[in-house]
Amino acid sequence: MPSPTNAAQGGTSQGGGAQVKSAVRTVELLEYFAGRPGMHSLAEVQEQTGYPKSSLYMLLRTLAELGWVETDATGTRYGIGVRALLVGSSYIDGDAVVAAARPALDVLAEDTGETIHLARLDGANVVYLATRQSQHSLRPFTRIGRRLPAYSTSHGKALLATLGDEAVRRLLPERLEPLTEHSHTDREELIRELAEVRARGYAVDREENTLGLRCFGVAIPYRVPARDAVSVSVPVARLTPGREQAIRDALFDARDRLTLATRHL
Repeated sequence: MPSPTNAAQGGTSQGGGAQVKSAVRTVELLEYFAGRPGMHSLAEVQEQTGYPKSSLYMLLRTLAELGWVETDATGTRYGIGVRALLVGSSYIDGDAVVAAARPALDVLAEDTGETIHLARLDGANVVYLATRQSQHSLRPFTRIGRRLPAYSTSHGKALLATLGDEAVRRLLPERLEPLTEHSHTDREELIRELAEVRARGYAVDREENTLGLRCFGVAIPYRVPARDAVSVSVPVARLTPGREQAIRDALFDARDRLTLATRHL
């Protein structure tokens, strides 16, 4: 995590409004723990955030008392607390798109027999909002709330493709961090692929996020640019040309169902 920004030090937001330093630090701490599972020492957190040790300790104690942060048996290591789960669950439970998408996701899961994801673009990442597990024993492990770089997933690339090239350049750095040996590392190479995604209407993750797994994704065009997408994940061991075509057809059908279901949102 980078050192605190000017905004975190009591500056102003991009919209011009004043930000409260303690509030910004609280949010940044929760995001720090959310992105780093497990327990972390005060020294480790201080080194990564750059916050003064004394104020960081008091903030962590307050968050722990309120249930947003948990400590280990020694009280010297910290991790994300159960309150974060409650808020995350509330977000999913109250999201109109997730509710409207459930029947279409069920049909897609039944039609393909594979793992289904509904994800939302969040900056340069995608966040999983809903999932349907594969009927097969060989299947990917997924969880709601998981965050991944958009450029390494099929639903992420489907969503990036709904943006203009310049918008993608503003969103992503020139050099991309690879998740596997197949991941994009060059932004311009990714942008060239996004042109192909726009032309054919779907995106493909060719083991760019997880080795041995290929995924196909489409954006849901209930708003422009799109912010939500659905994908199908298939182990390459089960993927034949005929199977791939059937999955694409099922995805396009799901996109039409989801577009209809979300047309008033």
